[in-house]
Amino acid sequence: MTTPRQTFLAQSYGQALSACRDGFRVIRQRGPSQVQFWFIALLIGIGAGFAALFFRKGINSLQSLLYGTDDVQYLHSFAQSLPWYWILMIPIFGGLAVGIILHTFTRDGRARSVAEVIEGAAMHDGRVETRAGVASAVASFITLSSGGSTGREGPVVHMAAVISTKVCRLIKADGVTGRDLLGCAVAAAVSASFNAPIAGALFALEVVLRHFAVHAFAPIVIASVAGTVINRIEFGGVTEFRLAQPEMLQFYVELPAYLMLGLVSGLVAVVLMRTIFLADNFGTVVQTRTGLPRWLRPAVAGGLLGGIAIFYPHIIGVGYETTSLALTGELGLREVMIFAVLKVIAVAITMAGRMGGGVFSPSLMVGALTGLAFGLIATSVFPDVSGSVTLYALAGMGAVAAAVLGAPISTTLIVFELTGDWQTGLAVMVSVSLSTALASRLVHRSFFLTQLERRGVHLAAGPQAYLLAMFRVTSVMRKPDDPRAADDTACWDMVREGTYLDGSATLEAAMPVFETASVTFIPVVTLRGEDMPPELLGALFHVDALRAYNRALAATAAEEHS
Repeated sequence: MTTPRQTFLAQSYGQALSACRDGFRVIRQRGPSQVQFWFIALLIGIGAGFAALFFRKGINSLQSLLYGTDDVQYLHSFAQSLPWYWILMIPIFGGLAVGIILHTFTRDGRARSVAEVIEGAAMHDGRVETRAGVASAVASFITLSSGGSTGREGPVVHMAAVISTKVCRLIKADGVTGRDLLGCAVAAAVSASFNAPIAGALFALEVVLRHFAVHAFAPIVIASVAGTVINRIEFGGVTEFRLAQPEMLQFYVELPAYLMLGLVSGLVAVVLMRTIFLADNFGTVVQTRTGLPRWLRPAVAGGLLGGIAIFYPHIIGVGYETTSLALTGELGLREVMIFAVLKVIAVAITMAGRMGGGVFSPSLMVGALTGLAFGLIATSVFPDVSGSVTLYALAGMGAVAAAVLGAPISTTLIVFELTGDWQTGLAVMVSVSLSTALASRLVHRSFFLTQLERRGVHLAAGPQAYLLAMFRVTSVMRKPDDPRAADDTACWDMVREGTYLDGSATLEAAMPVFETASVTFIPVVTLRGEDMPPELLGALFHVDALRAYNRALAATAAEEHS
């Protein structure tokens, strides 16, 4: 007679054996394709890693040639000894070259960056524009080499996305696979740029894919590691920034100060973002009223940058020298505040001039300067209970960058990996959390999503807001020969009343019409001109639109939770 315990063990053994059989069956059926997919992810990671490496070294080489210095890490210090007219002319000619390239190879004269990669992941099955993307990479390369005041991560991310897009088209990847490969490329590019494998993987998931699906994690990590290996083969395992000494946080005493720094950093991030957008609007107004050709707009911006750089060469390029000085506390309060204000202005001019480049590195510099300024003031007011000002600079760097990117997790980790200092995590995390929470209430979640919102791409609110824009009414409507088609007479009556949809419209435009007109279907027509009657293409039924929308929502949810 068997005991209950023996019965339980026998059942457990049977379940374990059944699970093993199921596991072997999955490995046998899906294993080869999964291994193949990981191999493709590895190749994309290697390709994106080398692209990021060559982009970085190319910028250093061209900067060295243009400014005549052997060590571009100290470009700002060296530029002070150059003739003023040389500092002025370099960004002007660089802007002219950028303008001609973007005018020739893009439809709108804009350089592509992270925002377009996010849009590609959400709305275009992980694909981005390749022709415009290559032109944008070249334009950003010239901008960053000739005095533009932006960062290299934006162009590198988009360049990696172009690589993954080429692969997706070659293998005819579906939407889920395309997005996963895009995430692999982005992770490798970020990792290779900053020697930050953890942050690179999380950046791809948090910022670009905007979900943490388990199925995407393994290939993205593989690609991220590949990008890091490429970076370390060339540069070794050194961190991007070196702190003067290990810092200790006086937890109970200084924690309120880091809470306040988080709020201040959030406001600074909002000022940075809104200044860029206001400058872009102003530049467009000036261009329209003066009739300035769009290919000259970057050259004008280059002239403004050159004028500032004559007196303050710290705005030139990525700005890692100034960021390093802030993190080591080698700047005074007056210098810090001047450099921070000028960097915000310089970034706004560069971005508004359509010169290309990213916003991450500038936000690191502005954040480090903000944190140092806050630390200098705080430690002077409370000298007996304050730690080192450099810890405030580190926390401010992470807080401003996280608020700009809308990526608190990956930004916190990238700060640790850039500095190699994991002992100050509490200060950085507190500041990052508050800055991100505040900034996300004042803009559309992040700089990139606000960029897209300004172009009419509504990604900030989630899939429920942008999925409707992915369906054209012609793909969902019932044609006149459909057995369930709407009555032609009823359709023409509605057209004469002004209730109809153009064939190029999307469900995003159709749904409000259903709400206001209270109808079950809407005619879809093609408007052929003023003197020609419209052509009836079919009718969009409310129930069909809702069915397509629900299927898209279900597919998105399934992908994000798989």
